[in-house]
Amino acid sequence: MLAFQTTPAQIVALYDDKRLDDELAAYLTASGYKVNEPERRSWRNSLPALARHLCALGYGDLDALVEYQLPRSSRRIDVILAGAEPLTMRATYLVVELKQWSEASRYDDDGSVLRVNHLEEPQLHPALQVEAYCAYLVDYVEKVREWPNAVHGMAYLHNAKRDRIPDLVRERSYQSMVWTPDKAKQFPVYLERKFDRVRHPQAAYRLLSSPIRQSRQLLSLAADEVANRALFPLLDEQRAAYELVLRGVRWAEDGRGKRVVIISGGPGSGKSAIGLNLLAELAREERQIAHATGSRAFTRTLQQYARRQPADPARRTRPLFSYFMDFMDAIPDKLDVLICDEAHRIRERSTKGSRQGSKPQVQELIEAAKVPVFLLDDNQVVRPDEVGSVDTITEAAGQLDLEVDRIELGAQFRCGGSPRYERWVLHLLGLARAAPYRWKGDERFRLALVDSPEEMETILRGCQDRGETARISAGFCWPWTHRAQNGQLVPDVRIESWARPWNAYDDYPPKGIPTSAYWATDPRGFGQIGCIYTAQGFEYNWSGVIIGKDLVVRDGRFVSDPRKSCDPAIVNREGRVVARNADRLIRNTYKVLLTRGLRGTLLFADDPETQDFLSRLIPAPHRPGRLIAPGVQRIDSVGADSPTDPHVGTAATPAERSETGPVSEL
Repeated sequence: MLAFQTTPAQIVALYDDKRLDDELAAYLTASGYKVNEPERRSWRNSLPALARHLCALGYGDLDALVEYQLPRSSRRIDVILAGAEPLTMRATYLVVELKQWSEASRYDDDGSVLRVNHLEEPQLHPALQVEAYCAYLVDYVEKVREWPNAVHGMAYLHNAKRDRIPDLVRERSYQSMVWTPDKAKQFPVYLERKFDRVRHPQAAYRLLSSPIRQSRQLLSLAADEVANRALFPLLDEQRAAYELVLRGVRWAEDGRGKRVVIISGGPGSGKSAIGLNLLAELAREERQIAHATGSRAFTRTLQQYARRQPADPARRTRPLFSYFMDFMDAIPDKLDVLICDEAHRIRERSTKGSRQGSKPQVQELIEAAKVPVFLLDDNQVVRPDEVGSVDTITEAAGQLDLEVDRIELGAQFRCGGSPRYERWVLHLLGLARAAPYRWKGDERFRLALVDSPEEMETILRGCQDRGETARISAGFCWPWTHRAQNGQLVPDVRIESWARPWNAYDDYPPKGIPTSAYWATDPRGFGQIGCIYTAQGFEYNWSGVIIGKDLVVRDGRFVSDPRKSCDPAIVNREGRVVARNADRLIRNTYKVLLTRGLRGTLLFADDPETQDFLSRLIPAPHRPGRLIAPGVQRIDSVGADSPTDPHVGTAATPAERSETGPVSEL
């Protein structure tokens, strides 16, 4: 795990030497993050305040893990203090969220979401923010999970007074404390009970070297989420968005008006996790709720998990997984909440058979519930008839004279939580202003170029055989034979001597083959090639992506060739391009495919010039041959509790601390 490992005394020394923000910026830049001036300013203002306070109380030698990156997430904790309890000498941790706020006011009734004067978007109460960080650590870090009471949380507001920060109406815990300067007498008493003044480096080592629990796939837990109402830990903007929806429900119940909630974010930012958490909580409250998408595969998979719920006749309402078009004739405000996931797939009009809706589909969805919630990513539109966007929804709400609450999610929970990989993909595909550049590597996420589809399949089959989900997807550049022949899917995806079928097209595939809706979640989906319509919205540990000839490199940059597409939404039967925005749709398609993996991606390009170009961008040490091969065993991380010394400016990320080991470098 990544952290800038130092001590309070060293933080003070760096600040006095005017090197603190430069050292932190250099560390984060090397880790793949971009650092802006407001972030530098927050370090200069908040970190020395905390560090001087600790030094004055005799705790200057505690290990301080600054900008600790949460496992499988790009989200970072400001500081984790690591030490030992005075009597037991057991490892103990204090998660600290630093805030420069001087005052805030309630945005909702119970103070879960706050309005801060200098910030545009509503902010999650810092007590809930730090509590969620603690829960996330316990959930993912095995060594911490063994003793969850060792993890405490505190929001440290050095510029505020207690009466200027609203209290939560709900009860707070030892993981959601809030400190302000007028509580000065309480802090030394707390520290004396919590930490021995002598440094105990094994505590930091224990946290940094701990194995990480295998990443949990969202849909594999959907049944527990809905049936048992056990929630995912939601962090920062995720939790703020969740609280805004609950606030909207309370407002509607009190007759205070209807509001539209828009939650936007990139792939893996936690949009669907928010939706499932809301379903779980609202089902507990027995609200009238529904979940809708424009994706057949995504909806069918959720319906499959819903069917696994135990019978519960006492509940008046069951979560209903449906499609956007199902609300064409909905009674206005019949539902308390309608969760529209994958809302970028909203169409201009709903259609059912020969019937077409009389109003825009987005208006139908807004009118169907007292609190319509839209979860979307503007950059995941992959069909020419998809019109869902933040602007479209905001405009529709305005025409209905409704107010909008909007939250933008900034974290990354897919692709190993690697902002470096996500940014590399955007540049590679020409979706960012700068040109593609050489991949520098990131231990949080494995990227490799394979020399053939056979090699890709061999590597990923090894992953699949070890119980780690793996799939191969491709651009829609090969014809698709819809009906099986002789009881077998037709191997339409052909590259030289290698040939494999697309995923099943209909609901009655040959024996042993899942339907298209379950290709991404059924283990039997390995061996068929997924397309954008079966891969979008899903995730798997290891992703193989074949770039077809609809996107090729010429003169050092990617150019699209829609005529090479076999997608009927882009090219008709006569070979004429029918999509006006075909270039962007093709690039968006590969962006989606390249960001399905939780732990790593393998790439292969069918076009030789494109393959050669990629070989110059992905360095040889990250090429296979040293990757996963059949029979290679998983190497777990170092688990011993031995001390390690901190080094200022050094990221605590040696290879032996990787949660999965080298796995033959993938």
